Amino acid sequence: MKIKISPDARPQVRTLLFATLIALALWFIPYAEILTYPFRIFVTFIHEGGHALAALLTGGSVLSLSVHTDASGLTMTTKGGLLSQFIISSAGYVGAMTFGVLLLFLIRRAVAARLVLTGSALFILLLTFVFGLWKPMVNAFDPNVQMSAIPFTIAAGLVLSVGLLLLARYANARVASFFVSFLAVQCVLNAVLDLKNLFFMSSPFGPEVHTDAINMANATGIPSMFWAILWIVVSLTLLSMAMRFYAVSKHAPKQQDLPFEEPLDI
Repeated sequence: MKIKISPDARPQVRTLLFATLIALALWFIPYAEILTYPFRIFVTFIHEGGHALAALLTGGSVLSLSVHTDASGLTMTTKGGLLSQFIISSAGYVGAMTFGVLLLFLIRRAVAARLVLTGSALFILLLTFVFGLWKPMVNAFDPNVQMSAIPFTIAAGLVLSVGLLLLARYANARVASFFVSFLAVQCVLNAVLDLKNLFFMSSPFGPEVHTDAINMANATGIPSMFWAILWIVVSLTLLSMAMRFYAVSKHAPKQQDLPFEEPLDI
């Protein structure tokens, strides 16, 4: 079926495509990972935050949330029933994709970029100090809590939060709008990349690495490959629905100050 881009969405689509091209180009530029490293850490916070929020929503509690220098992360929660374990385990990979989709939705609905950046900063700050500092200190005697990860988790969370707040405060509207688009692209691409890695790690020939899919395999007896494929399907379905809404839906308020905004007819 042919999809036609709604005229009011064209400036937003151009901005998103430009942000995507830059993100993809950075994958092939030597040492460009230095530039994309903060975004990897941001997505790790979102991934781990998804686990933490899912635990709370299913009646559990969070023991700690940690982010590591290699952009991996770990969230320790109390162990609930099978349904709770499924929701918590799924909330990492699917949560990162959902956050990227949410950013796309907010862009399409013309929510001010400064508000989106401020909200993202406050969310990271909340995760950092509630689950990355306070909870580990309360549960310091639990052997599963990684106390050694606290310094980097706090430092990374503070740097990301302050950076986002500075952008919200001082960047002009066009730069802020582009950065939100770029952040959405990074969330989506990193979620896809992480799911791809999970798929290969879950194969019979993959390395023996403890993953969320392994957690579900241990809880249900169903192979980890099944869970990896399930989360890939759910995430790509969310992305497909978001892109259709982003590019095709009409009657949305027009986003102002986009880098590729078409001139107004006078």
